Formats: sequence, structure tokens, C-alpha cells
Amino acid sequence: MAIKPWWKETLETILWALVLALVLRTFVVQAFWIPSGSMIPTLLPGDRVLVAKFWYTFKKPERGQIIVFEYPVDPKRDFVKRVIGLPGEVVDIRDGVVHIDGDPLSEPYVQYHDSFDMKTIKIPPEEYFVMGDNRPNSQDSRFWGFVPRVNIKGPAFFRYWPITRLGGLY
Repeated sequence: MAIKPWWKETLETILWALVLALVLRTFVVQAFWIPSGSMIPTLLPGDRVLVAKFWYTFKKPERGQIIVFEYPVDPKRDFVKRVIGLPGEVVDIRDGVVHIDGDPLSEPYVQYHDSFDMKTIKIPPEEYFVMGDNRPNSQDSRFWGFVPRVNIKGPAFFRYWPITRLGGLY
């Protein structure tokens, strides 16, 4: 067996590491930075989260999950919001209280409420209604509509920065 020169072995190692990193980032897990306060108090500006890009290959998005998706109005931008309404459900908002199929939704993660009203709408198949936890300061489905399933990158499952807030997301 011939011994490879050190530079050739180093180059091969670097190439394999790059290929592996690209595959992981494309199909498995990707890191995202939180730029705004729309998810306060759950996520703060500057937080960094990991998103399981493969997750929705096996399961459908569920109510309450925090997701990262391509913004439907400008797909070059990624947004992070919480899934509120599922395909086929009827959503309305009265004095800031979200109702799903006529029943008020329990939202313990919302600390900052508003008095927003929204007429009753039915969520189309394969689309989701999303909202930020910081209701007075969130541009979300109330203003620009539904998120198509194909736009969803995956659920945010872990905050890795800052270290003082390290941990899983609910």
C-alpha cells in the first residue's frame, strides 16, 4: 500500500469535511439567527437556533411549534414564527384572542397581547397560519397571509446562543 503525501491527505480530508458540512446544512440541521423581537419572550434578538430541516419529511407541522420558513412575500428572506392554525381549520381573532374553530386558543407563551381583530378565515390545504409571540410587534399571517407547506424549512428545536439561554425550545 502506497503512502500518500501529507498535502494530498490533508486536501482529501478538507474536501470530505466540506461535502459533509454541505450535506448536513442542506438536509439535516441548519443554524439561524433571530434578527427581530417578534418572538419575545421565547426568542430574543440575537439568539441563534438550530432547525431540524428533515423533521417534516416524517411528520406534519403541529400547532405551537416554532418554525423557520421562507417568507411568502419575499422567499429570499427567512422568518421564524409559531404555528397557530393548521390546514382546514377556521381562525378568527377577537380583541387579541385567537379562536380556532370557534374555541379560544390557550397561549401561555404570549406575554405581550394586543387588541387585534380579524374576521373568520379558513386555512387552505397545505398552508399554515403563523404568529409571533410578541403580538403587538410581529408581522405575521394576520397581515400577509398563510405559509405554504413547501416554504417551511423545519422546526426550531434548540437555542445554542447566547450560552446563558442555552436549551430546547417549546
